[in-house]
Amino acid sequence: MKNFIFELMIIGMLGGMRTGAAVPEGKPSFEEFLKASTVSRPVIDRFLSGPSWAQFDPELGYVLGNYLPADGVDHSATISTIQSNGARTSFMYAGKNCRINTYGDSFTQCHQVSDGETWQEYLAGHLGEPIRNFGMGGYGVYQAYRRLLREEQTKHGAEYLIFYIWGDDHIRSLLRCRHAIIYPKWDDQGGRMFHNNFWPNVELDLASGKFVEKENLLASTNELYHMTEPQWMVEHLKDDFALQLFAYKLGYIRDLDRKQIDPLAARLDFPMDWSQTTTLPSQAADLLDRYSLRATRFILDKVRDFARQEHKKLMVVLFDPYRAMVEIRQKGTRYDQEIVAYLKSEKVNYFDMNEMQLADFKQSKLSYQDYMKQYFIGHYNPAGNHFFAYSIKDQVVSWLDPKPVTYRSADPQTIDFRGYLPEYH
Repeated sequence: MKNFIFELMIIGMLGGMRTGAAVPEGKPSFEEFLKASTVSRPVIDRFLSGPSWAQFDPELGYVLGNYLPADGVDHSATISTIQSNGARTSFMYAGKNCRINTYGDSFTQCHQVSDGETWQEYLAGHLGEPIRNFGMGGYGVYQAYRRLLREEQTKHGAEYLIFYIWGDDHIRSLLRCRHAIIYPKWDDQGGRMFHNNFWPNVELDLASGKFVEKENLLASTNELYHMTEPQWMVEHLKDDFALQLFAYKLGYIRDLDRKQIDPLAARLDFPMDWSQTTTLPSQAADLLDRYSLRATRFILDKVRDFARQEHKKLMVVLFDPYRAMVEIRQKGTRYDQEIVAYLKSEKVNYFDMNEMQLADFKQSKLSYQDYMKQYFIGHYNPAGNHFFAYSIKDQVVSWLDPKPVTYRSADPQTIDFRGYLPEYH
C-alpha cells in the first residue's frame, strides 16, 4: 500500500509517470542540476506552434490549450479544450448567466478527464446554471491568484469565486520555473505536454522580511528560448531558495548552500541545525513547508482583499489527498494546519475536501488502497469529480443568493422554463 500511495503522490505532484530528462549521474550540485534542466529547441518550437495541452501566455507563462492527452481512465485519451474566454469548455446551461468562476491547479481544471466530466459540469448540471473553469495544471496558489485577478476584471467576471488550493500548490507559488524541478519525472512529449515554464511568483525579500511579487522573467516567445541555455538557467535560478530546498528534499542534489539558506531560515525563525547532517533533508523539507505556507497566507490576504474590494463572495477549497489527508488519517494532524487556522481566524468561507473524503472512507468497507482506486488515477477520475461535486454542493447552495433554480420553492403549475427550453416563451 505504501508503494501505491507513493506512486499516486508522485503522479499528483509532478503530473506524469513517464521519464523526461535525466538528473546527472550520482547526486549533482545544485548548479549541475540547473544546467540539466534546459529544454530542447524542438520542444519549445512545438509548444509555441501547437497543438499542445498548454499554450504560451506572456503573463502567466501558460494557459490551457486544445489537446487530447492520453492519460485518462481505462487508458483512454481525454478531450481537453478551451472557449474563447480561456475557460475550459463547458456545456451545461452555457447560455445562461454565470455566477461562479473557479480557479486553481489541475484539480480545478480536472486534468485526466474530458470536458464534460469535470466537477464543475456535474455541479452545474445539478444546480441548473453554468460554472466556469479557469483552473490550469501546474499552477500554484499565486499563479491561480494572478489568473483570478486578470479574469475577474473582464466582462466574464463573476460574483462568486471558488479558489482551490491543492497539495504542493503552496510551494509552486515560490518557484520561478516549476519545470526546473519536475524535469526528472515529466515527459514533455516533444512539446505537446510542455508547461511549467517561467511565470510570476512570490519570494521573501531577505532585506525587508516581506513577501514580494515577481513578474515572469520570460514574457515573450523569443525570450522563452533562454530555457535552452544551461548557463542562463543557472544564473536566473541559482538564488531561487524554494527550488534549492525542494530539490534537496526530493534527493535530487547533494547539498545546500548554507550562505543562502541561513538568512532565509533566520527570517522565518526556523532553527536549522547544520551539525545534524542526517536530518538536513527533513529540516529542509520543514523549512520549505514554513516558507510556502507563509507565502500562501500572504496570497490569501490578497485574494480576500480583492474579493472585498470588488464586492465578490469567496470560497476557498482545501484538498491534499497525498499528504495532508494521509497525515490526518494516520496521525490526526496535518502539515497545513497553519492555513486552516488562518481561514478560521480570518472568517474566510472554506471547504475542506480532506475531511469529506476521509468521512466517506470511514463508511466504506474497502481497504484504503481499494477505496482510493475508486476515485483517483493520479487526479480524480470521472467518479472522483462527481463525488467532489456532490460533496461541495450543499455549501455552494447555501452560499448562493438567490438559490439555484433547483433549490427554490416553486409551484409545479407555474414553472418558468425560459432560458432552459428554446421554444418556451
